[in-house]
Amino acid sequence: MSDTTTRALSLLNLLQTHRHWPGSELAGRLGVTERTVRRDVERLRELGYRIESSPGSAGGYRLEAGSAVPPLLLTDEEAVAMAIGLRVAASQRLVSGPETTITALAKLEQVLPAPLRRRVNALAEAVQPSGLNAGAPVSSEILGELALASRDHERVRFVYTAASGEVTRRRVEPHALAPADRHWYLLCWDLDKEDWRTFRVDRLADIEHTRVLFEPKPLTPEEIEEFIFVARSWVRQAVEADAVMELPLDEMRALFGQWGQGATAEDERRTRWPVGGGDFRETMYGFTWIPAGVEYTTNLESPAREELREVLERMLRALDAPPPTTRPESARPKEPRD
Repeated sequence: MSDTTTRALSLLNLLQTHRHWPGSELAGRLGVTERTVRRDVERLRELGYRIESSPGSAGGYRLEAGSAVPPLLLTDEEAVAMAIGLRVAASQRLVSGPETTITALAKLEQVLPAPLRRRVNALAEAVQPSGLNAGAPVSSEILGELALASRDHERVRFVYTAASGEVTRRRVEPHALAPADRHWYLLCWDLDKEDWRTFRVDRLADIEHTRVLFEPKPLTPEEIEEFIFVARSWVRQAVEADAVMELPLDEMRALFGQWGQGATAEDERRTRWPVGGGDFRETMYGFTWIPAGVEYTTNLESPAREELREVLERMLRALDAPPPTTRPESARPKEPRD
């Protein structure tokens, strides 16, 4: 690096640390003349830095905010603090999209020396924001690679280990990264399945960049949220069951959309669909999504089976019984006055 470049960077570092510098003091700190300081200021202006200058004995130089973000010089401590803050912001959804913080984090950590990267990892484990549940550990390098691939619309390959232990090699077009509850999820178009798929990032390994770009398929923020919500529902539930419905798999998927993930063909005319929830009520709610007129059977086990039966029988008795008499006007609660 030339002496001129080194001196200009030193000048920039000084301008970033104080709001105003007298020209004579800058010259003294850099060991040059005030004329050289003026030339170096012009070089920085040509690079996009807005530097205000004022004449006179009380004059000097001040770095202003510009219309574009120029390069920044950070100390080691500042770089570590920014990396930690970006990780927290992404996991807590503190900005309008976790990919923004992850891509910024990837750019920052890409240029961090190994000792600083280790400091970031160590501090990140110790800094846990209030209310953030600890989930499966995820490498920041993997998050960064996936975020940049999503941003750049680049196809990638990776090895994925499903909850069942099955290991597969996937070819995908990454679309979005999102944190949900305790995990990170990657929403992408699976080239082999020719359908949308959502993967837990902590189960990804051996990411390979293909350098093949793709035209992203249209997907609204609401659709992304629903895909992630569906993926969250696939974690093991307290009450799980299968519903085998009298509906061919293709028709079932057309009706259920992304909620049809996990469904399999029982035979040519029947489809097996896994349903689950925190208790029998949530499982019952899943059954209500089966279209009207479609018969089905279920392997819901005890005691949830008996609990659901009791609730349904009582509900049927209530529907078959005569409706309660209408409450007289005088007995109705009066609305509060303003």
